[in-house]
Amino acid sequence: MDEDEDEHFKPGQQVPVSGIYACDCGQGHHWSTDVAGHTFPPLPCPGSTWRLQTRAHEQ
Repeated sequence: MDEDEDEHFKPGQQVPVSGIYACDCGQGHHWSTDVAGHTFPPLPCPGSTWRLQTRAHEQ
């Protein structure tokens, strides 16, 4: 696991790596596809952070 995949990011922070991020609410059903350099969106649940699940494919 890369170090980026073990970090948690708060809504409003800059996205470090493009990919699919999951919320940390523990219910496993909220996720967001985010682009590096953009801002993380608000969480759609009672969770507090986003965590990288899958990196986007690099070209």
